[in-house]
Amino acid sequence: MKQYSWVSAIRRVMEDNNGVASLRMLYENIGKYRDYSHYKRDTDWQAALRGHLYREIRNDRNFKRIGLAIYALQDYKEEPKPQKGEKKRMHSYIQGVCLELGNFEGYDTYTADPSSVFRENILLGDLATLREIPPFTYKEILNDCKRIDVLWFSKRGFAFPRRAFEVVHSVGTLTEAFARVFQIREFMSDFFIVGPLEIGPRFDTRIRRDPYLTVEERYHFLNYDQVMEFYETAVKHHQLRSELFA
Repeated sequence: MKQYSWVSAIRRVMEDNNGVASLRMLYENIGKYRDYSHYKRDTDWQAALRGHLYREIRNDRNFKRIGLAIYALQDYKEEPKPQKGEKKRMHSYIQGVCLELGNFEGYDTYTADPSSVFRENILLGDLATLREIPPFTYKEILNDCKRIDVLWFSKRGFAFPRRAFEVVHSVGTLTEAFARVFQIREFMSDFFIVGPLEIGPRFDTRIRRDPYLTVEERYHFLNYDQVMEFYETAVKHHQLRSELFA
């Protein structure tokens, strides 16, 4: 195999995916172009990859950051963010944001929709760190959990769900979203319903009824603007931090 430099190998992986790649995609595919078998630990070669990637971005060469852990060639043209009326695209976009934030916060992440598109050339499965849901409880509950849009699992010790996210577009889907996350109420989990601003009042009404009233403090409503604003702020913060402390 031809041995490429780290920068050239990263470029090749991005070129294979139309100019963009998540950090996970870089880890999984860099071996096609760069031999890292001499490193003793995976964390060592992964740190080397990130070091070269961040240096190029810091020096405004070759690559740019377009997400928390999504990178692209400098001439890559990003598609615009989804508009609120684009229900299907908004659903998968918000799921992707939740996955990115979960990874950034140090959780393992799972999605029920790995084949859905977060943004052009990046699937939700390219962001989630878990392919399968960890067997943390009874099979019947696990089957329900597999349908939750996004789950964040603890990395230390046993893998238990710490955050659950359901993205809803209308009042008609609110009941099912409430019920799905309610199945893991016996664990130390918080539940987030994410949707358009107008769903907020119906959320407030539903949370005050049985059986959800018993765990009312663990349910939270976030509207699309709040989630996207938090995500964009996190991206800017991460960019600045990598520039200052890389």
